Amino acid sequence: MSPRLVLATHNAHKVGELRAILAPLLSDLTPDDVVGARDVGAPEPVEDGVTFEANALIKARALSAFTGLPAVADDSGLAVDVLGGSPGIFSARWSGKHGDDAANLALLLAQVSDIAPEHRGARFVCAAALVTPDGFEHVERGELVGTLTYEPRGAGGFGYDPALVPLGDTRTCAELSPDEKNAISHRGQAFSALAPVIARVLGG
Repeated sequence: MSPRLVLATHNAHKVGELRAILAPLLSDLTPDDVVGARDVGAPEPVEDGVTFEANALIKARALSAFTGLPAVADDSGLAVDVLGGSPGIFSARWSGKHGDDAANLALLLAQVSDIAPEHRGARFVCAAALVTPDGFEHVERGELVGTLTYEPRGAGGFGYDPALVPLGDTRTCAELSPDEKNAISHRGQAFSALAPVIARVLGG
């Protein structure tokens, strides 16, 4: 059976997460219906957009064109108020090397080390895009608003999770359980908002 939807990620966990979000909306959804970019051998496009939305669309458009299937992609990062929204789309390579979470986190906290608690507002942002072979495009955005700590706390999560305390909580995202984090996360919000649109496309 051929897949019905492809997700622009090489992370099997993210594919499973999207399947779980879609399952209540699509009674006939099977695990084979949603696959990742690696499963179809898709190349990774150059992400040269200047917003989360633009980069999500770049990835989804390339994947849909490559596979001839509806494609979903997301782009996410941390936006710090006193840094004018940075690191933003450069979150994964803020320290200069892509994917070095520890270095990125250390640099960010050093840059805001002298900022008072009341000015340490920040948010995780995610843009999730759906693109179909016939040119239909739809983007949803999710945000997890909080404040930055002075030192990393917690062993869970990844990226900047140890430095952001969600509003209304005293724990960082890295101190939350996976279920607690997923319930409020920027990715969860964006994909949950996009899910009914995906369901309409797949069910149509």
